[in-house]
Amino acid sequence: MKKILRMTASLALSVAASAHAATVNGTVINKTTNKPAVSDKVTLVDPSAGMADAASTVTDAAGQFKLQTPGNASYLIRVEHQGGTYFIAAPQGGSSADITVYDIAAKVDGVGIDADMLLIEAARGTLRVRERYLVRNVSSPPRTQLSDKTFEVVLPDGAQLDEAAATRPGGLGTRTHLIPLAQAGHYTVNVPIQPDQAEKETLFEVQYHFAYNGRHALTVRPQMMADNVVVYTAKGIEFASQGGSRFQATQEDPKVETHVVRNVHPGEEISFTVSGEGEMPADPTGAAMQPVSSPGGGNPGGGIGTPIASPDPLTGSKSWLLGGFAVLLAGIAFFALRRRADGEISANRTPVAEVVTQSSVMENPRAQAQLGPNIQLARQGSLLETLKEELFALEQDKIAGLISAEEYAQAKAGLQAVLKRVLNVK
Repeated sequence: MKKILRMTASLALSVAASAHAATVNGTVINKTTNKPAVSDKVTLVDPSAGMADAASTVTDAAGQFKLQTPGNASYLIRVEHQGGTYFIAAPQGGSSADITVYDIAAKVDGVGIDADMLLIEAARGTLRVRERYLVRNVSSPPRTQLSDKTFEVVLPDGAQLDEAAATRPGGLGTRTHLIPLAQAGHYTVNVPIQPDQAEKETLFEVQYHFAYNGRHALTVRPQMMADNVVVYTAKGIEFASQGGSRFQATQEDPKVETHVVRNVHPGEEISFTVSGEGEMPADPTGAAMQPVSSPGGGNPGGGIGTPIASPDPLTGSKSWLLGGFAVLLAGIAFFALRRRADGEISANRTPVAEVVTQSSVMENPRAQAQLGPNIQLARQGSLLETLKEELFALEQDKIAGLISAEEYAQAKAGLQAVLKRVLNVK
């Protein structure tokens, strides 16, 4: 009798599991060759289980694959092609999971810096700099640039490195590591520079600081051609060009000073000094920090007024989806978070600011009531997508050896804790 009961229970569990299981079909296309990607490894990844592999297969001669999901949870699909990894959310409801990949090369024509932007503030004996590189990849045919020296970064003399992050086209910012090179102050970010997705480019971010006595000289040296080097300084900081650098002051928000130099050649030294003190506005959503429309209109994502968004004087061609005022606001938000983190959050905080901000909203009943039910659901969905992006990016950093085992364990535990709270898992 007991044996029959065990068999019945086992059968019931199997039926329940099969009821929730689903088949995911898809095709992997190599956009470099415009042909199916053959024999690429395709893996079903479970974000709720710490990015554990749930199933895997390889593409056939037509680039097609089939995966069986073990349950009704939300999954990601990871494709590995020539050492590069590509992710999409596994579709539900029978939709096809079509994924685009690109061939990889150590050096790709069409890769360059649209803008090297420095956001600078100074207070209480410390000068903080957040340097953001908008990197385009308009290669034809499209290829991904990846090597042991993918994107070289040179820190100004005396800089103390704090942290770095990378954002793929259309993705979310993820904490990463700078790998030291043989020459002092030179580092590489070995995150793939994928072809642009419309106006969405790769974004690299480096944050560093200096001891500050009220005046400091800086020299930046982009290692590839940069269309623009833009320096934003908080109100109260005086900017002065040095060494014949071709800076032009531009009209900008009254709380932020902006200076631009164009067409900077690889290795060219761009020098300037800053003096005085000032901090980026703590509230980037205030009226003074609203996006400024460009004169010509039609540029997606707004702009930062004349210097960035309009064809003249900076560019005559491509508008920046992330560029312009949106990039400046993101930097200001970072500085505000950094100042709060210095006093309240330990060094092992969650890597991405959005996770901290949105999770605090989700945990605050008063904030939820103010948001309303529809917006709450939208925020929760957005947070889930953010967490999934963060988890698979963390897994990728682990595979690439960009983080230590201790850092991986700490970051994974933090992200899983937030995910459980969002899903109301005890």
